[in-house]
Amino acid sequence: MTKPVAVRRVLPTSPFKTRIEAPRKHFAVGDRVTHDTYGLGRAIGVEGGGDIAVLVDFGSRRERITPPYAAMFKL
Repeated sequence: MTKPVAVRRVLPTSPFKTRIEAPRKHFAVGDRVTHDTYGLGRAIGVEGGGDIAVLVDFGSRRERITPPYAAMFKL
């Protein structure tokens, strides 16, 4: 017979608060994006389903952006 698993309760005053992960960003070919450094662009390639890198054409240059995509946002 297996023992029931106890779920630990997180206390609101605990200094060891659990981290809430931000949802992962996913990009597809053709997505319009903006980057904090490079500006406006369009995704022209996705490596590994977006888990490895996204190739973006920013007009004057092409950049390979790797996760986490903290500075890149989908429009």
